[in-house]
Amino acid sequence: MFLFVRRRRCLVIHHIGSTSVPGLAAKPIIDIMPVVHSLERVDAVRKSFEEIGYEYLGEFGITGRRYLRKGGDERTHQIHIFSEERTDDIKRHLALRDYLRTHKEACSAYASLKKSLAEQYPYDIGGYCDGKDEYIKKIEKIALDWIKNTDSQPDIPSIAQCPAEDEYGRLQS
Repeated sequence: MFLFVRRRRCLVIHHIGSTSVPGLAAKPIIDIMPVVHSLERVDAVRKSFEEIGYEYLGEFGITGRRYLRKGGDERTHQIHIFSEERTDDIKRHLALRDYLRTHKEACSAYASLKKSLAEQYPYDIGGYCDGKDEYIKKIEKIALDWIKNTDSQPDIPSIAQCPAEDEYGRLQS
């Protein structure tokens, strides 16, 4: 990912997932969401990601995404890469994160659900994820409506912002 940021092929990197929400119960797994100009360029450097320990899983259930994870059964990092055209997916992830950051009741309810599911499925990540699915979809819808209808949206910076480049990969002034 560093190479993509350095070469200005990445527009922005957002911290998403449970560790991005202060106070939310979370496994020690960092989720990041880079937004790039081109998924084809990401696919072209697949081997570079694999060489530093990432599993490159392609779309992995979400059209227009590239999903990578590191750490095997003891995952430490997950990368959800979207092209800049996938605005609905990008907004969905950011709306959920920002809603949970600013609505403590929803955050607490989600934390309780996650703890209950972790006890119920200690060795079944599929069962754990399936158990969260309905709640996440419900909160995503609420969060998207909240973003649409609020005048004062949180100003939460991304991890990294990259300057624009021209069609030859040169930085624009």
